[in-house]
Amino acid sequence: MPTAIENDTELKTSFPLTPQSTLGALVAIVRNPLDALPPSIFKEPLVFSKTAGEVKVYLADPVLIHEALVKNADSLGKGDQVRRALGPALGEGLLTADGAHWKWQRQSVAGAFRHDKLVELQPTMIEAAERTRNRWLENGQGTIDIGHEMMRTTFDIIVETMMSGGHGIEVGKVETGISDFLRPTGWTFALGLVHAPEWIPYPGRGKAKAAVAFLRSSLLSVIEARRKSPDDRRDLVNMLLSASDPESGRTMTDAEIVDNLMTFITAGHETTALGLIWTFDLLARHPEVESQVLAEIDAITEGRPITAVDVPKLVYTRQVFSEAMRVYPPAPIITRTALKDFQLGEYLIPAGTVLIVPIYAVHHHASLWQDPEVFDPGRFSSEAAKARHRYAYMPFGAGPRVCIGSAFAVMEAVAILAVLLQKVRLAAIEPQPPKPVMKVTLRPNKTLGMNLVLR
Repeated sequence: MPTAIENDTELKTSFPLTPQSTLGALVAIVRNPLDALPPSIFKEPLVFSKTAGEVKVYLADPVLIHEALVKNADSLGKGDQVRRALGPALGEGLLTADGAHWKWQRQSVAGAFRHDKLVELQPTMIEAAERTRNRWLENGQGTIDIGHEMMRTTFDIIVETMMSGGHGIEVGKVETGISDFLRPTGWTFALGLVHAPEWIPYPGRGKAKAAVAFLRSSLLSVIEARRKSPDDRRDLVNMLLSASDPESGRTMTDAEIVDNLMTFITAGHETTALGLIWTFDLLARHPEVESQVLAEIDAITEGRPITAVDVPKLVYTRQVFSEAMRVYPPAPIITRTALKDFQLGEYLIPAGTVLIVPIYAVHHHASLWQDPEVFDPGRFSSEAAKARHRYAYMPFGAGPRVCIGSAFAVMEAVAILAVLLQKVRLAAIEPQPPKPVMKVTLRPNKTLGMNLVLR
């Protein structure tokens, strides 16, 4: 095992450990994994913690994050925690696979996310947002469940753009299924921490299992129908059907195609919807910011309907969405497991160590952001962004495994905000904002009702 680096500075192989009660950590993880983060990681660059006899490394320093996730990407794998939590639904898809299997799958779908392809998809995004807006206008002023509305809208977009239509998939059942699957993930993380057998029952396990079966069977029927009646549509389904490993020449099985469709449907529409949910709540609580967004939309459109040409011009609206994802990152934690020993700063990280990049803590870190709890879209002006380290802000992850759909998600979110806010405003009902709770993604702790106000 190496003990020194090139400049002859000795690497540290013992770590300054922050003790964590195993029982306390388990309880926190079940309730809300954010509460299990060591409080010091909101102020310190890195923290070593020992829980259930295992050392975990928490990284909040952008330089160390870059060193781990980019420079040492080949030394890290997704690890057992991710497999236990997401594997039953996502199998060995793009989000959960490692190594060569991950690489060829990513290459297979990369074409769906080229800039020119995304530009082609903008009208579809706008049309989906218009359907939501028209439904709201027909119902008039009243209370809406913004969570349900955004999940429905982004699901509509992901199905239309990636699967060329819903093929009879029931939107309501899919939304319920994803929630049923994610709700008990705190239990899977907690049981994984103590290496409990995977067959151990826990609250919500039965519902989660049934939800996964429903979701996967629904997508399998789409694949079977497409195989029976092939066509030349240039969508994600056909890309996956025609994909082949450049080294072995093998194609994807139906199960592997379902793995990837599940990944894009759950991760793709869920995270964007959550970013929008938090954005609408923040706008409702910051009228001065909302006024600037409305003014920008009105100035660019001059009262006419939003078009694809308008979306890139909505600079401030995009800043607002970016800041909302800083305050409430939809994917709040990244975990990796060291596949081999590697150097991280002045430390030697042994194989098997779990590394945690708590994006939520990075986005609220006292040394990285001035007044981190303040909602300030000005942080994302071009000047401010240039002055900031690339890995101080990472709502879509980092390194080779950065979210392949990040540009799609931002384009989609800005289009939805523009179409809806051109005609309506949303007002908060509760005096205090909801508490963020991690269920793999960062969700409000309760249904978020908002009052619809026509403009």
